[in-house]
Amino acid sequence: MSHSSTLLSAPPAAKSLQIGLWIAQVLIFVAFTVFGYMKFFMPIDQLAAMWVWPGEVPPWFLRLMGLIDIAGGIGILLPALTRVLPRLTVLAALGCVLLQIAAVIFHTSRGELSALPLNAVLLPICLFILWGRGKRAPIAPRG
Repeated sequence: MSHSSTLLSAPPAAKSLQIGLWIAQVLIFVAFTVFGYMKFFMPIDQLAAMWVWPGEVPPWFLRLMGLIDIAGGIGILLPALTRVLPRLTVLAALGCVLLQIAAVIFHTSRGELSALPLNAVLLPICLFILWGRGKRAPIAPRG
């Protein structure tokens, strides 16, 4: 049975959960890859004009955060979508949860409370993916 036929024949609650998880995964993929791309590729002075902190941390730290964001975004979606090592999606979700917790601590310690609403949106979405793909609706590996 194909993945799509499993989704279509699932009970309504399971189907809505699957749809919600896929939407959440796409949202996190887009957010993390866009922000990661910005942190990795944009000139630091342009980033510092948008957010304060990029101009106040070492460039290697900013670029590393960009790579981590990109990896998290890709990891949230690609393994589940391809069904190749879909457990990596769960690990990516865990990494994204930990990253958001670290970001809240980082921004709070610096008094950057204006950054927290974004983390307050991303963190529960990442937790939902972690719970959903880890416990409630895991993706079966291809095969």
